[in-house]
Amino acid sequence: MIKNQMTSLQRVMATLGHNEADRVPFFLLATMHGAKELGMSIKEYFSKPENVVEGQLKLRAKYRHDCIYNFYYAPIEIEAWGGEVIYSDDGPPNSGAPFIRSFDDIKKLQAPLIDEVPCLKKVLKSTQILKEKIGDDAPIIGVVMSPFSLPIMQMGFDKYIELMYEAPDLFNILITINEEFCIRWANAQLKAGATAICYFDPVSSTTISTKEMYLKTGFKIAKRTIGRIDGPTATHMASGRCLPIVENLIQTGTAVLGVSWQEDVRQLKTVCQNKISVLGNLNGVEMRRWTPEKAEEEVKKAISKAGSGGGFILSDNHGEIPFQVPDDVLMAISEAVHKWGQYPLHWLSDYRQTR
Repeated sequence: MIKNQMTSLQRVMATLGHNEADRVPFFLLATMHGAKELGMSIKEYFSKPENVVEGQLKLRAKYRHDCIYNFYYAPIEIEAWGGEVIYSDDGPPNSGAPFIRSFDDIKKLQAPLIDEVPCLKKVLKSTQILKEKIGDDAPIIGVVMSPFSLPIMQMGFDKYIELMYEAPDLFNILITINEEFCIRWANAQLKAGATAICYFDPVSSTTISTKEMYLKTGFKIAKRTIGRIDGPTATHMASGRCLPIVENLIQTGTAVLGVSWQEDVRQLKTVCQNKISVLGNLNGVEMRRWTPEKAEEEVKKAISKAGSGGGFILSDNHGEIPFQVPDDVLMAISEAVHKWGQYPLHWLSDYRQTR
């Protein structure tokens, strides 16, 4: 028997409760594609919150996905600290030269005040408008960089690794400042209307940190920070691997885990079953070269591995769809989810026998 159609929010909530909804939820984490829909450059698109609102609503109407993704670009937090943002015609804005040039700069560092920074105020305004327009029909996802991962943009990768190992006292000072900023920024977005916060933390992934280092640093930081965020969080590894630390990630109190294509989503789902929901794990980079037929097969494969029993949201593995992914591929992904993601998954046993 086919379940009555749910709203996107109802679908996601059922899934997070580790129940099968009417179908597998689908998060299209597209940021820059809104600029395409409006015929704007990426820089112009992000210049006004009204553009982002219109772009996100158009994308959702077109691809019928289950969330509003109010994420502008990763270095918006660096911009808030007075750092440089470099725009591209066909890719995400990137941070410029690090503004922490020496370890001594950390001693005089002060976090920006959320309500006094124009770039952050744009995000809060688009959050408010989106909430007014969609109400409780779909979750609105806000985004923060974790206090442990933000220093990569603040001071550069090499200096940050050096700081971790050679100046632990200054490392702790920087992390404390970043924690307070992250918590205030997350809670401001929730207050403005966000349903949940995506906590990007690639440095905690086992692609970058050893498990030993993670337990000493990123794990403790996440527990403290997530514990003070006034709403649900999803921890995203931004393409990084996480299987060896899943049990630790669960202990941070996060509700969802964004996982890499480099790990088997079936194995991840087994480890996470009834403890934490899995988000992923379509390969966004390879997606640029997919045909619509390939897109359908990848969706079907992911659902066959992780869709049973709820607790799985289909998405890309990085948290940002590359600008070069063509519309027909995104449409094929959407159509495949709506075709093959309907619960109950009657086709599953026959499909598995052919694999």
